[in-house]
Amino acid sequence: MNTRPILSDALTRFDAANVLCVGDVMLDRFVYGAVDRVSPEAPIPVLHARDIREMLGGAGNVARNLAALGVRSALAGVVHDDEAGRAVRRLVDAEDAIRNILDSDPGRRTTVKTRFVSGGQQLLRMDEEDTAEAGAELQQRLIAAIDAALAGCDAVVLSDYGKGVLSSVRETTVLTHVIMAANAAGRPVVVDPKGEDYSRYRGADLLTPNRKELRDATRLPVGDDEAIVAAARHLIATCGVGGVLVTRGADGMTLVVGDGEPVHLPALAREVFDVSGAGDTVVAVIAAGLAAGLDTVAAAELANVAAGIVVGKAGTAVVHRDELAQALSGTVAGRGKVLSREALADRVAGWRQRGLTVGFTNGCFDLIHPGHISLIDQASAACDRLIVAINNDASVVRLKGPGRPVQNETARALVLASLASVDAVVGFDEDTPLALIEAIRPDVLVKGADYARADVVGGDIIEAHGGRVLLAVLEEGFSTTATIARIAR
Repeated sequence: MNTRPILSDALTRFDAANVLCVGDVMLDRFVYGAVDRVSPEAPIPVLHARDIREMLGGAGNVARNLAALGVRSALAGVVHDDEAGRAVRRLVDAEDAIRNILDSDPGRRTTVKTRFVSGGQQLLRMDEEDTAEAGAELQQRLIAAIDAALAGCDAVVLSDYGKGVLSSVRETTVLTHVIMAANAAGRPVVVDPKGEDYSRYRGADLLTPNRKELRDATRLPVGDDEAIVAAARHLIATCGVGGVLVTRGADGMTLVVGDGEPVHLPALAREVFDVSGAGDTVVAVIAAGLAAGLDTVAAAELANVAAGIVVGKAGTAVVHRDELAQALSGTVAGRGKVLSREALADRVAGWRQRGLTVGFTNGCFDLIHPGHISLIDQASAACDRLIVAINNDASVVRLKGPGRPVQNETARALVLASLASVDAVVGFDEDTPLALIEAIRPDVLVKGADYARADVVGGDIIEAHGGRVLLAVLEEGFSTTATIARIAR
């Protein structure tokens, strides 16, 4: 049975979904740079830092993934009033779709994971953290905040990284309380587990261990399909949970629910670049699917599609709803290159972290002709990855007048995306692409030679950041306006 239409339909219900995220919130920091020598002090590489990026990690990354899908969430966890904690709060408050119900613990520092990266390769990860369990008074405050938020939520995610919020050994804890409260309210509970004692998650609807975590929790072999299913059934029977979704890397996923038939989902990733945060994406998409009315099997299928997308990105990345929609449609060549501005930012960040140069050109591209192809080929030759930005339909009308465009923006984008020399297509509704150029800051900005260099929109911005403007040689005799006029005659 083709479930893609069912999954696509669920995406349209994400706007009405709401998920409660509880767990260990942290700051993920990435230091990007170049290595060109070995330290004289020790046989280690010297990293020349060029860029530092910070983003929500742990349970915060689950909420961030939900926001990218258009799903609203409430985020419950603990940070300290330190520099990292303030950064976490700023990042949460910057997401309109995330309701901040974080608490403060003066007795512990905010967890920070700093990764040092060169050429797309992680050189080192440095962790700053305190893992003692949250105190009784703090847990009671969290419980009160969770109870207040639960009534407005359709599903619950417990993101356990073993940093103290969900790892308490007290009889009544945040963990046990939220599961019991969610069960009483009829809300599904998805757990990203930690440690070896999964009986702590009794009453949860779904656990999402990876293969190693499943082996550690059961002390059973997990070498093939049958062994993984047996280990998952052992967890269900001994820990009192509804089901287990085992993430298996290149071997995909295996879902076992109750005593039903296991479901093996093949890996869908075309290119694995970075698995940082991929587990957060999986639990976020499953929770979103359940909140939108999907059954567990369909939600797992949707999460499997999302996992195939996110591991092709760099850093603690997210999957946007339009990316999922394009992956589910999968009917038009190049459709995956047509991106929203948010998805394009992720794609560009990944290219840059791999040391690739980014080019940019723009136009209406109403009826593609040899002049357009020549421009795009010259632009592609000047960079490693080329972005083509197109005016949306309303912008074309303002620039070209009534009767234009001949093809709508969707058709124009898909034609451009089908070209091998184009790596991404994005639309803009302004009269010029200046805001896009400022956000992306490409290394090469390409326009036709009919422009004077001083008149190229954004050229001064690019050159101020060390980039260059390229004026492409024009193919004579080709014009969309002239073609339309000939057709009219």
